[in-house]
Amino acid sequence: MSSASTLVRIREEEAGLCSPAKEKAAARGAFGSRWLLLLWRPRHPLCGGGGGRPKVKLLACVVVLGLVLLVGSRLDSFMGWNFHQPSSVSSPSRGGYTVLINTWNRNNHLKQTVGHYASCTGTDAIRVIWSKSDPPQEKLKSHLNEVVASKSHKHDFKFDIISGSTTISRFRPSGDIRTDAVFSVDHDVIIPCPTLDFAFTVWQSAPSTMVGFVPRAHSLKAEGNGIPYYKYEGWWSVWWKGTYSMVLAQAAFFHRKYLDMYTYIMPSTVHDYLTRERICEDIAMSLLIANASGSPPIWVKGKTYKIGASGTSGLEGHGDHRSRCLNELLSLYETVPLMHTNVKAVDARQGWLW
Repeated sequence: MSSASTLVRIREEEAGLCSPAKEKAAARGAFGSRWLLLLWRPRHPLCGGGGGRPKVKLLACVVVLGLVLLVGSRLDSFMGWNFHQPSSVSSPSRGGYTVLINTWNRNNHLKQTVGHYASCTGTDAIRVIWSKSDPPQEKLKSHLNEVVASKSHKHDFKFDIISGSTTISRFRPSGDIRTDAVFSVDHDVIIPCPTLDFAFTVWQSAPSTMVGFVPRAHSLKAEGNGIPYYKYEGWWSVWWKGTYSMVLAQAAFFHRKYLDMYTYIMPSTVHDYLTRERICEDIAMSLLIANASGSPPIWVKGKTYKIGASGTSGLEGHGDHRSRCLNELLSLYETVPLMHTNVKAVDARQGWLW
């Protein structure tokens, strides 16, 4: 072997793949085709000696980790909640939720609803809010207990019998609710179990606010003598504008602490008004939670099914009545805690179109 070739090899071992000696030797044809391929690698300022590539790998890992953290923080800010942030709820709620079913004179609907929510794996317990003057018949209670017992997932089931027939009774607290999360639903509303469980995970990421399926909004209609008048806007307005400020308690998750606040802390003037006006309790709950949390609600996209007739929302003058209720309640609160948002939670597993 020539002395020139020996000198090039020594320099190669000392300087590594990025050495100038190696590049010059390759240009003179001192190396085979294998080295020519290696020389195509881009030179890096950290390259040199045996410790170059570990440094490059470390730097690359740091850069990639920084990008991941930056993108994650931007996404959380954009969406309005942090899916990976540990929830403030206690461990029982992470394992399930309590379904509060509000019912009135529709036992056939109640049977279907109880049977459906008893089949959902996320359901920990079911409470039927019974505020009619007559107690439930033993035949009905026995039938519903059998329905719940027949499901593969065993749930705690009972009637919460409230004396007196008032609309605010649907939000009376029950001392034996063991989950932080409650799902308030009317007896004629069915949410598919996978959609309901997805909404529960959304609520866990934002347990201080309402997470539900029925969005509504408010808008400033007029202002006279310095007093604003707000309009209650239904589904079609939400669909057209793409924004909302409420989700109704006829199908919504919220923390159980709001049951106590609604019953014992909310001003008595609001209670008195709700006793007179029969269809405003869900607006009052939205105002209460918005005022306490300082956050807008979260609308979850998903199918909702109604059993039987559409209820009071299709009655003539319903929107005007709701607008009057909204303005009266806002005057009693002496503030407007509602906030508009256009965030919508979508389960990516259920659809491919973004």
